[in-house]
Amino acid sequence: MAGWGSSIPAFNLSGIGCAAERPRGRMSHVSKALVACAMSAAVLTTPFNAPLAQVAGGAVQFRPHRAVYDISFDHATPGSGVADMSGRMVYEMTGTSCGEYAQNMRFVTRMTNQEGVAQVNDLRTSSFEELATHRLKFSSSQYENQKLAEASQGSAGPGNGSSFTEVKLTKPAKKTVKLPSDIYFPIQHSLALVQAARAGHSQFTANLYDGSDKGEKFYETSAVIGPRAGPGGVQVPSGVTNGDKLNATASWPVAIGYFEPGPTRLDALPTYELSFRFYENGVSSRLYIDYGDFAIRGELKELTFLEEGKCGTPPAPATPTMPASPVKR
Repeated sequence: MAGWGSSIPAFNLSGIGCAAERPRGRMSHVSKALVACAMSAAVLTTPFNAPLAQVAGGAVQFRPHRAVYDISFDHATPGSGVADMSGRMVYEMTGTSCGEYAQNMRFVTRMTNQEGVAQVNDLRTSSFEELATHRLKFSSSQYENQKLAEASQGSAGPGNGSSFTEVKLTKPAKKTVKLPSDIYFPIQHSLALVQAARAGHSQFTANLYDGSDKGEKFYETSAVIGPRAGPGGVQVPSGVTNGDKLNATASWPVAIGYFEPGPTRLDALPTYELSFRFYENGVSSRLYIDYGDFAIRGELKELTFLEEGKCGTPPAPATPTMPASPVKR
């Protein structure tokens, strides 16, 4: 997934275990944080247009693809309200050589709280981004136990001569939101991140917006980029389809912190942190999401490379089909 990480709502999970008499309320709170981070994760695995990525060493070439990740529970602190979690995420990116890209993701988890109550969360998102015009269209729906809990839809782009970023929402209600002018959209952010990595930079900061959290928020992100591993330097599990192509591709370990915007960020803890291994062809593996009170992992299980679309015929968004048994019963 070239886009495992964009904007995530600023949820403070430190207090979700304080109301023991409301286990379902705690689970709802946690599930919102999980959804926010899932959308972020989907952003950081987003491939970009090779001709637009002229950096030292030649053009970066990412490949449209479909990736399936198994989600597993890592750990939780006492009072977090989370006892176990499992699930699956399917991410699909299609695009053209003209810088038109569509991303689709479905992220299904089964979460059990410390009272043994289980809840199935199903996040479905789609977006379309035009790099040349810096415009984004997005749509997301979140289901809890097969019931629609939240939906957002809208578009974003330059406003008033690019002096700010204008967001026009149609769901959950019609509304216009003004954001800073230096906003990065998901694919643009992935492009800049890889450019920084290939140029040898160890840090990259950016304001990131992807339409999550009702489409009204952006996040300040701070990425740390580790040493480059050359072809053959990192091996993926032998059972991963097309894993040999990843083994022959250079990659970097990346960790990104997501912060609430504001003047006090220097002393603040991130709302959540996302780490993964980012390959030059746009695929991500070894996902790890730390919410502070609990953490989950995502392991790449299936990888299919897709054909590039034709210029002038942008791909139509479509939520990818979830494989059988998306969560453990």
